[in-house]
Amino acid sequence: MPRDSILTAQRGLWILLIFALMGATAVGQTYRFDFGPGKVASGYKQVLAETVYSKEAGYGFEPGANVSCVDRKQGDALRIDGCTSDKPFYFSVALPEGNYTVRLTLGDSKSDTQTTVKAELRRLMLEGEVTTVGKFVQRSFNVNVRTPKIAGGGEVKLKEREKTTEAWAWDEKLTLEFNGSHPSVAAIEITRADKLPTIYLLGDSTVCDQPSEPYSSWGQMLPRFFGSSVVIANHAESGESLKSSLGAHRLDKVISLIKPGDYLLIQYGHNDEKEKGEGVGAFTSYKADLKKFVAAARERGAIPVVITPVQRRTFDQQGKITNSHGDYPEAVRQVAREEGVALIDLHAMSTQFYEALGPEKSKLAFKDGDGTHHNNYGSYELAKCVVEGIKSAKLGLAKSLIKSSPPFDPSKPDPLERFSLPASPLVTNTKPLGS
Repeated sequence: MPRDSILTAQRGLWILLIFALMGATAVGQTYRFDFGPGKVASGYKQVLAETVYSKEAGYGFEPGANVSCVDRKQGDALRIDGCTSDKPFYFSVALPEGNYTVRLTLGDSKSDTQTTVKAELRRLMLEGEVTTVGKFVQRSFNVNVRTPKIAGGGEVKLKEREKTTEAWAWDEKLTLEFNGSHPSVAAIEITRADKLPTIYLLGDSTVCDQPSEPYSSWGQMLPRFFGSSVVIANHAESGESLKSSLGAHRLDKVISLIKPGDYLLIQYGHNDEKEKGEGVGAFTSYKADLKKFVAAARERGAIPVVITPVQRRTFDQQGKITNSHGDYPEAVRQVAREEGVALIDLHAMSTQFYEALGPEKSKLAFKDGDGTHHNNYGSYELAKCVVEGIKSAKLGLAKSLIKSSPPFDPSKPDPLERFSLPASPLVTNTKPLGS
């Protein structure tokens, strides 16, 4: 071989090696942050009270954070200091699209702490982690970060609200909310984890990550019930139907990312039943579109799961829930039978849940005056229904549930009086799209 050809081949091999190393670095890259004014741990970036997020820095507290960062002057480099508050605060890190494992060091050498952590638009990741004076805990969870762009071209057609009040769901950063009676964080490590099996969600306002109190949906509560072996990516959105999600390329976005062994949980119906036109109906267009979602997931080696639409709060005079969804729940059941796909009958379980509470007390599971959209308590209980549905369907996914997830009977819901989840700071009177 001529010398020039040999040199060219060698250069090509070096270029391939460089790109391979770059790719390996991106996949395994870890972002480390040491909170507080004390000695900074090796390999970590220091975070102080005045570290406000900027694109240039790529990390920091979101504006309005009222934190106190203190040096306790005892302990190792990570535990000698930390940042704490008596109010919720947000911390963001610029990250490319993908899955990540977040490991937190929580606690304080001079104080008791209680910390609840939510991600992006109020996805519940950790609930009520308590430490006593001088004690620290390390807790991990997995989180998905996404953008509207679709690999191969195109992008999701975002609603205006997704560009404003819901922008945190689509920006190129991870935002963590630290909440609780006395949240305290000493360190954060974030590691790329794209090989994790992913549970994708597609659906409407009863599934999506609601950005502001008092609204909440079961999809944003679901991460609370899964361990470290999977990650949840919630692509549901208020006001969506199967048809509109196809048109907005929401399914295309999910299919561009989904891997063999991943799951796709699909729950529509609230808005589909309002669509009119020739050939439009539960047993025609709705079933056909639902089968498209099922087929698309299977073509990529993923596992689809269909979910009947959650009931509305529609009691009759006998204290029983009336079916406000017409033939749509049955259409989902038919698709499950015809396609041999797993079914979670949330329509039936939510009926049991509401009737167990009764006509008056069931109001306390919803936003005041709203019979469709739930509050934190209602969505938390419905997430438990979905978890129970996963178990009943004998999905492999059940192995990834946390061990402290006991059987749940929707006819015997958790007492509202014992439910305590700290509210997020962002509040709205604007109703989610759809009903």
